[in-house]
Amino acid sequence: MEVDLVFVIGFVSLLAALYIYLTSNNKFFERFPIPCLPVEPLFGSYRQLALKRISFNEFVRFNYELFPDAKMFGMFEMLTPMFVIRDPELVKRITVKDFDHFINHRPLISADSTSYSNSSIMFSKVLFNLSGQRWRDVRTTLSPTFTGSKMRQMFNMIVDCSENMVQALAHPAGQECEMKDLFISFANDVIACCAFGVRINSFQDKRNAFLRYGKNLSNFSRWKVYFKMMGFQLFPKLMAKLQMDIFDSKHVEFFTELFRHSVQEREHHGIVRPDLIQLLMQASKGKLRHHEPQDSEEVESFATAKEFNDEKILPKNTVPLSESEMVAQCLLFFLAGFDTLATSISFLVYEVTIAPDIQQRLYEEIRHVSESLDGRTITYDALQSMRYLDMVVSETLRKWTPAPGTDRVCNQDYTIPADPDITIPKGTAVFIPIAGLHYDPNYYPDPDRFDPERFNEENRQKIPLGAYLPFGIGPRNCIASRFALMEVKTIVYHLLLNYEFSRSDRTTIPVKLAKGLTPLKPEDGIYVQLSPRKKI
Repeated sequence: MEVDLVFVIGFVSLLAALYIYLTSNNKFFERFPIPCLPVEPLFGSYRQLALKRISFNEFVRFNYELFPDAKMFGMFEMLTPMFVIRDPELVKRITVKDFDHFINHRPLISADSTSYSNSSIMFSKVLFNLSGQRWRDVRTTLSPTFTGSKMRQMFNMIVDCSENMVQALAHPAGQECEMKDLFISFANDVIACCAFGVRINSFQDKRNAFLRYGKNLSNFSRWKVYFKMMGFQLFPKLMAKLQMDIFDSKHVEFFTELFRHSVQEREHHGIVRPDLIQLLMQASKGKLRHHEPQDSEEVESFATAKEFNDEKILPKNTVPLSESEMVAQCLLFFLAGFDTLATSISFLVYEVTIAPDIQQRLYEEIRHVSESLDGRTITYDALQSMRYLDMVVSETLRKWTPAPGTDRVCNQDYTIPADPDITIPKGTAVFIPIAGLHYDPNYYPDPDRFDPERFNEENRQKIPLGAYLPFGIGPRNCIASRFALMEVKTIVYHLLLNYEFSRSDRTTIPVKLAKGLTPLKPEDGIYVQLSPRKKI
């Protein structure tokens, strides 16, 4: 009997301790003169999202619209209180002007819980997860990898992959395709070629290792990955001490061996290829420089993430990148370029399919450029000169932003002038609701309508810097935005030149998004009928 009583007391005490742990921060925002989302034990403000009752993009947008007159509001991501910044000027101030107060992302894997240099956790080494001076060094070292001149070197490889796709779709002529599956194969070939120097045709070999590992690596809806991410949300120090990694060991081993073999082959035989591995090899030896031709007059896409001056000067005492660091960047590049790019292209095709007038205008621009080339292959400069294509891509990234939000951590108390002033405490996270800003009617009238004219020469000047963030903002923006935009535009050029897109019986209007803490994804796929314009 006494044993039973001791057991009950111990169990109740454990539950009480757990409840105190899960609710210890619940009153965090009561001391600030800002509204706050309701908070629940364990779930914080995330119950609808954690239980997969709403998509991530819709969750961000819904909460953003709850407080139309507030510049910021409070929210709990599970146990973590976050200031949600919904004012573009304040977004710009935090991420650009006062960047030194908000240098780091909130690390998924705690840097305090594991030695960075000795860690076996591959995700701790990716650029996104690095912090402080190490992030600055690696970012500045890698930034020359994605300049316009380096994109020109990779451009022909993307053209080859695009032409392979066009040829594969010619048989049988005219067919219904699920866009995500189609562009996953294309993105896989581009990454294999441009990152690892491996030529693959996934339209002919649908079981190649790159495609199999890529689908598995990018599947964040798997319960194994889902529980890992929940674990890092709730018990980050414990997960780090247990050496839990977001990447599965089999993925790390595959890409490490591939990287190692490629480096050894190049060094032994003196092989030089215009791909990511070659650039990483140069960067690790301090031989990569941020150099753009003096006479370069390249027309940048409106969506291209802005470079900052400190990225153009390599640190004097750069610590060479280790093999595991270079492999980590390749994994990140693969992860970002595989699923995310395929999804973005799918939504672009969807939008021009259900808007034939937009598709026709885009086709006319593409046809005009093709005719001006007089039978020659599309060039990088010709692609960059296509203004309507850029408008369509920019609007796609506005309406279907790949990342619904981003975050920063305040590294020193930061005061925002208000009535009264609001001080964000050191160590607190801020969240930037990209999906909310992209649908704010104050900046994008009738935001649910797909309208490329928002990004014509006149209208784009009216968009506040902090209200259009498809690749983030400030020094921690996406380092590979040029590559992503080049890839999207190249395949759209080739496809529309050769095929007309039309609705099929399975084209769902409107698109339903997959629910839960997963990246942007159509729940039931995007089906489109492709009809050849001419003999291919």
